[in-house]
Amino acid sequence: MAGDQNVVLDLFEHPYSKKGPPRTAAEARPIVFEDDVTTRVGGGPPAPGPLTLARSVPRGSVFSSFVREHRLAARELCDYLMQATNVRELSLMAEEVRRELNEKLFIYAVSFVILRKPEMRAMRLPSIVEVFPSCFVPRTTLATMEQQARQPSTTGQDVIITEYGPEFSSTHLKPEHRVAYWREDYGINLHHWHWHLVYPLDMGVDRDRKGELFYYMHQQMLARYDMDRLSVGLNRVEKLANWRMPIPDGYFSKLTLDNSGQVWGSRQDGTLLQEYRRNEFMLEPFDVTDLEQHHSRLMDAIHQGHLIDREGKRVRLTDEGVAPNRRGIVLLGDALEADAGLSVNSPFYGDLHNSGHVIIAAAHDPDNAHRENLGVMSDTSTAMRDPVFYRWHKYIDDLFQEYKLTQPPYTMEQLSVQTVTVAGVEVESVGSKNTLTTGWNTRDFEASRGLDFNSSIPVMVRLTHLDHRPFRYNIKVENNGKVAKDVTVRIFMAPKLNERGVRMNIMEQRLLWAEMDRFKHTLKPGTNTVSRESTASSITNPNDFTFGDLSNLPVPDNPGAPENDLFNFCGCGWPQHMLLPRGKQEGMDFQLFVMVTDWKLDKVAQPAGRRSCANAASFCGVLDALYPDARPMGFPFDRRPMPMLNGQSLDRAEDLTRLSNVAMQEIQIVFTNAQLKEQ
Repeated sequence: MAGDQNVVLDLFEHPYSKKGPPRTAAEARPIVFEDDVTTRVGGGPPAPGPLTLARSVPRGSVFSSFVREHRLAARELCDYLMQATNVRELSLMAEEVRRELNEKLFIYAVSFVILRKPEMRAMRLPSIVEVFPSCFVPRTTLATMEQQARQPSTTGQDVIITEYGPEFSSTHLKPEHRVAYWREDYGINLHHWHWHLVYPLDMGVDRDRKGELFYYMHQQMLARYDMDRLSVGLNRVEKLANWRMPIPDGYFSKLTLDNSGQVWGSRQDGTLLQEYRRNEFMLEPFDVTDLEQHHSRLMDAIHQGHLIDREGKRVRLTDEGVAPNRRGIVLLGDALEADAGLSVNSPFYGDLHNSGHVIIAAAHDPDNAHRENLGVMSDTSTAMRDPVFYRWHKYIDDLFQEYKLTQPPYTMEQLSVQTVTVAGVEVESVGSKNTLTTGWNTRDFEASRGLDFNSSIPVMVRLTHLDHRPFRYNIKVENNGKVAKDVTVRIFMAPKLNERGVRMNIMEQRLLWAEMDRFKHTLKPGTNTVSRESTASSITNPNDFTFGDLSNLPVPDNPGAPENDLFNFCGCGWPQHMLLPRGKQEGMDFQLFVMVTDWKLDKVAQPAGRRSCANAASFCGVLDALYPDARPMGFPFDRRPMPMLNGQSLDRAEDLTRLSNVAMQEIQIVFTNAQLKEQ
């Protein structure tokens, strides 16, 4: 098993990194792995064949999963690699074609196969930060690292470390720079890359409630972004509503493209979206008119209550009285993100989300006259760095919200649990109650795994990032029944005040509630104290493994055992260090919302023999299983609230505490603007 993990790491490592040039196909064929029945002599794995589409994406150029032709190229390569029967056979097949393929396409396909082949799921993927450091570290820092690597060591050092951050791609002359620490955080961009790898388009993958999770995960990212914008005195993000007006904010990433040395395209302030006429992706020209047409058709579907399928039949849109995977939000998400195999009518409703990414990424050079690469909006590992990403996704989310507001408010029966009372909640951190602390921290990555520094010792980059001190929820719950009761505990957080310093009503605050945790708990009769550590959050992935981590991990005897989830699917998830918003140095007021619901109404009948993954189930679902919550994602804030509750108007979120199964607590988040010390 340890040998197999090292074989996987070799596939992700730069071919010249500490081990000489890559094997050629001719050199690869005679290799025989000891203790492995697979050989390349006299048979072995299938030949790669033409791989016509996969080879059509040039090396050193953009590979974009937002471009359907690139997705089809990836599917062709994945279909070939999926024929491998074990890790070592996969290695031989991949190495045979590696030097002919686009670098990001190659890594995407190998990652896809390892995640989906049951016999390979004990293997872990190394952090994409180390595989493609140039997507996370600016070229000036990489140049400094190269200079340091070339200098002879006078101290006998066994590692070279270069620090980077927290100043990023622009200056404070631009207001958007105040949240650059958030947009350019390595963990946030890593999460976006991994989420789209787990939920790919046009790859023949139909995971449970995929369209709804596309909506919910991105809506939650916007809520968290807005909380940090409020932390630094910025307004909440405004949607990119008028595509015929120039985009005010430009973006210059300072990054190079997938370790190729080429730079990403840059967008000047005031750039206008124009007709896409580049021919390198075999895309037909399209422009804002096409986006507007698809927008209009989707809006018609939302307000008419049905989509039209390819046979002209109506497909009803409703979240009431239908199976979770047939809810209208699922169908709408599949049409908006436009997987051709899942959308009820992709020729009619188009490819709105992905087309928007592409036309924005090409706005600086729409006809390729200047031979400039696409901008960072074209790549899932870099798109979240650009301020326009959030304006575009705010527009996408507004379409989803248009649909959500057509659904009836939740009823008392859906919201309440008569036998449960949440008596109170508090958060505790380093001895203080209801005050949480954020600051800066660092994480080291070995850039010499992905780039050739011609160094005999590791070349590291130390990235500075926002972080927080760990905390614990303490929730007092009364079970008024005579027997134990299984419940779901749902925890959300939102800022108390808007940009003007005014208390928000329930409708204004509705889209700012960020899910912090969701978990099952068994209440004994009487008084219960439910304690939950912040590190156990259902949205975060605490295990972002580097090459060094994976090389040193113990190997389980039984990779499928529950205690070895560490080795399984759990690579997707929001970064643990970004669980909290930054807050303010003087303290910023937030509200914590806790709701307990009946597990009998929440539970989902799962297939037998499923391989569970506890990490980030709220954002990433569960491997080979149904989404582990029957309620609509975002419940209870995903719909317009009822106008009256217990005979009184429902004006603010705290009015929901009239329900016995709901409690709220005001807390403060204090930003120290200093390095956090280990507690």
